[in-house]
Amino acid sequence: MTCTGVDAPKDLDPKKATVERSVPLKVYKDAILAWEMNGVPLPNAHGGPLRSIPPGYFGINNVKHLGKLAFTETESDVKYMKTSYRISPIGKKGSQYPSAWEMPVKSWVTRPTDETGTVKAGKVQIVGVAMGGTRKVTSVQVSIDSGKSWKRAKFVGPDLDKYAWRQFAFETILSPGTYNIASLASNGPDKQPELRMENRRGYAHNGWKDHSVQVTVV
Repeated sequence: MTCTGVDAPKDLDPKKATVERSVPLKVYKDAILAWEMNGVPLPNAHGGPLRSIPPGYFGINNVKHLGKLAFTETESDVKYMKTSYRISPIGKKGSQYPSAWEMPVKSWVTRPTDETGTVKAGKVQIVGVAMGGTRKVTSVQVSIDSGKSWKRAKFVGPDLDKYAWRQFAFETILSPGTYNIASLASNGPDKQPELRMENRRGYAHNGWKDHSVQVTVV
């Protein structure tokens, strides 16, 4: 499924300036053509009047100002598809490397972090968000000791199935001291790795270690 944006400047080479992305055919079953957002016409800043949204795929595949959608035998040969947004080794690039398509399972902690990085001792609620990429997120574990041990968190709020973000919460007792809090999500077959996947552009970074937070309890 190949989507083409119509916002490229007319005086530039269309092969270099046109935002056109091809995604696997299976995507069409859940893909969205968005004319509206929150009940009003899609604003220009968000790609109006029409934008394609293949859920669970990286944002570059959400083509703004959509002018054409076609089911093609091959991937587009424009720059934004052929060589850009490829998950390639550091120092290398080219169309032989995987395209930035499906997002991996990921999560991060949103509370109890604040500007000061301090938390009052006692009962503390650790809260965050998680999503399973193109699959439903099935579980989230939380660690308060830099990943040495993990305990299962509870999902909070509605379950909107695959592609949707879910909020999670975990309650614990923290004494004065310094803690490294991390979250680790799973979608069943896949879970977050400890370390990021090194690549030329830093795409698909879902390692839990770099997304952990340091908290001082007083």
